[in-house]
Amino acid sequence: MTVLDYLYDLSNLVQAFANWLSTFAPGWVVYWVVGLIAVATTLLFAVNNTLAMNYIERKVIAHFQVRYGPNRAGPYGLLQPVADAVKILLKEPIIPAVADRPVFLLAPIAAFVPAIMPWAVIPFTPQMMVADLNVGVLYVFAMGSLATIPIFMAGWSSRNKFALLGAMRAVAQMVSYEVPLVLSIVGVVISAGTLSLRGIVEAQAVPYVIPQFLGFLVFFVAGLGELNRSPLDILEAESEIVAGYHTEYSGFMFILYYIAEYTHLWAYSAFITTFFLAGWRGPLLPPYVWFVLKMLFVAFLLIWLRATMPRLRIDQLLSLAWKFLLPVALVNVFVTAVGVFIFG
Repeated sequence: MTVLDYLYDLSNLVQAFANWLSTFAPGWVVYWVVGLIAVATTLLFAVNNTLAMNYIERKVIAHFQVRYGPNRAGPYGLLQPVADAVKILLKEPIIPAVADRPVFLLAPIAAFVPAIMPWAVIPFTPQMMVADLNVGVLYVFAMGSLATIPIFMAGWSSRNKFALLGAMRAVAQMVSYEVPLVLSIVGVVISAGTLSLRGIVEAQAVPYVIPQFLGFLVFFVAGLGELNRSPLDILEAESEIVAGYHTEYSGFMFILYYIAEYTHLWAYSAFITTFFLAGWRGPLLPPYVWFVLKMLFVAFLLIWLRATMPRLRIDQLLSLAWKFLLPVALVNVFVTAVGVFIFG
């Protein structure tokens, strides 16, 4: 391993720091300091990602609509997301008098955790990852499935009919799209012969977007439903349910939902890059540069869809999941299994 690889290996960096700290501090201090640094780094990462994606999305959509977008706060409007964040943080967090207060307060925190956890297994390079789990795919979907719980908590605890209706629709949508989303990756796992995300990238001599195009199509569309992205953003159909499950949230509590949504978006882009675009693999440029460029390309596609596609109705949305994506995902699994059995 070269010096550069060692610097990219996060586990080695953490271990080296812990070893240095343990030379003059007791074990419990090392444990808490490393844990607090990890939490602070994760929060900083999530906040910066949200600010960056907010600016990129607003600018790109503005260009699609032949206008400037943010251009006042800072050069080229770069400080506009910061100004918006400060404004929201200064707002008073209002809790409805009839709300189930403990659940209402816990829901935004519970929404933030599943958005952060999957990043632990994303391989930016062969070494640059927190943990290389041999069941990384199962871990990713286990964390993703937790996202439905805080949404229902928010709608139920608000004691608001619009919030409750939005939460019920959100749960129906996310459960419906989670089934084809998981099945779309089965073909990738069969082809790679491993559940490790690093192993899946290393198995892609040819990016799986080509041999697994049906799986990619299902994963891409189902991911839009899981992320609540246009044209599948029924959860925020303002003309019907105001803002959905987070109608009653304001201030810092709303910010947590906002950060979680954009952190999920970046994670989704990272998973498409890992499962179908050969991850860090590419000529000339450093591995992590290839990974980030592919992530940005996927994020651009998501913004492009939001700028151009109309929103579906709830019946069309659920029909798309059960009547189209699910059968296509099952066909892809069958074809992949037969192909691997015949051609090895």
